[in-house]
Amino acid sequence: MKYKCTICGYVYDEAQEGVAFADLPETWKCPWCGAPKSAFEQEEEQAPPQRGPTPQNEGTGKTEAVFDASMQKLSPGQMAALCSNLARGCEKQYMPREATLFNELAAWFTRNTPEVADATVEAVAAQLKQDIADYPGLNRNCAQQGDRGAQRVLVWGEKVTRMLSSLTGRYQKEGDALLDGTEIWVCSVCGFVYIGPAAPELCPVCKVPAWKFNKIERRKRS
Repeated sequence: MKYKCTICGYVYDEAQEGVAFADLPETWKCPWCGAPKSAFEQEEEQAPPQRGPTPQNEGTGKTEAVFDASMQKLSPGQMAALCSNLARGCEKQYMPREATLFNELAAWFTRNTPEVADATVEAVAAQLKQDIADYPGLNRNCAQQGDRGAQRVLVWGEKVTRMLSSLTGRYQKEGDALLDGTEIWVCSVCGFVYIGPAAPELCPVCKVPAWKFNKIERRKRS
């Protein structure tokens, strides 16, 4: 049997390792990204995605835009995150002017984002779990539309969200002890969060080198 890390994609092959996954201790962690054992799922063979029919304008051959009735307006904070991610995408595509403009938009939305009154760890943990539950539907929609770019964004986004959910769960159990004697690193490309004495040699999600990670400075305790 094989078990795959839902965060970075590392595969634990029982045949090669010689130890059943179920027999690994609960303290065992992914050797690539440090995710807990609970972040692994049994790997199954999947049929290749099939592209669903796309509605077209009659007589023109042009693709119509299909909008979900449940779509909602984004908040200033969500717009800030969206523009920031678009800026990073432009940087990777060597589009500095567009990256600068998206960064300016992200900064504007950040300045105009109201404070969240109930910003508790529990609320964040619940939102991350909801986000993870929403990814399968989003992936199906993108596959049906044949939007490979969006599918790639979703792959990275789901991995980062799963890691954040994992870290939040650990923080709820361990508290500040989780961060004692270690550092917090964030990938400047995909947003992957890593806790350790040094940044990983390669980002487990987007594979950029360690120098692409930013060290997060923490507030000093009074």
